[in-house]
Amino acid sequence: MKISVITAVQNRRETIGDALGSVLSQRNVNLETVVVDGNSNDGTTDVISQFGDQVSCSIREPDTGIYNALNKGLRAATGDVVGFLHADDWLADENVLADVAAAMADPNLDGVYADLEYVDASDRDRVHRRWVSGVYDVRKFRRGWMPPHPTVYFRREFYEQFGLFNEDFRTAADYELLVRMMVRHGANMAYLPRVTVKMRVGGASNASLTNRLNANRDDRQAWLTNHLRPPMGLRFTKPLRKLPQFLRR
Repeated sequence: MKISVITAVQNRRETIGDALGSVLSQRNVNLETVVVDGNSNDGTTDVISQFGDQVSCSIREPDTGIYNALNKGLRAATGDVVGFLHADDWLADENVLADVAAAMADPNLDGVYADLEYVDASDRDRVHRRWVSGVYDVRKFRRGWMPPHPTVYFRREFYEQFGLFNEDFRTAADYELLVRMMVRHGANMAYLPRVTVKMRVGGASNASLTNRLNANRDDRQAWLTNHLRPPMGLRFTKPLRKLPQFLRR
């Protein structure tokens, strides 16, 4: 089984090395690394080049946003199973992808997901909050639940069958994708009860009040786009779901 890890990056010279280093240090896994660089001009390209041919596929060209870049990566990926690692994040340890591969050895599974930790941007050891996903039950989506997207791995054929990121969504294309794959098309998922990704605080959807309001609106539209009835009170239940994360440190 080959696992493809896609990283989209633009002007992240200070962090892209940590991200790629964490992927390339993975043990006991058949790995493909795909990097999509949106024409960085801050030295990011120089950092990527230091990894040489360890990067299986490197794309450098303008894009229209992160989901456009991730879609380019999906089209280029050849792995049996595909996941994403953002340029500001890193895999939690050297056995993450081996654990993903072991779970996906079950031919009945369409995907897996796990837990995530938000860490301080300047202190990698300082955990701000821990996102514990819990055992899978698709009905929890209607109560504001979702797994952390950076921990999700799907079989590549699932993308081929049900589509890539919907680029019409701004900061909620990951949520729309999960609703489409898991709720609408009933992906058979497994939960890995362990932290697989460390994420620096300050994601795009939470960067400003305007972005958060736009994300709330797009969350509801994600259901409508998939011909599903949006859950009642989604704008409240989804944020409330995050409160326990701040208690787990």
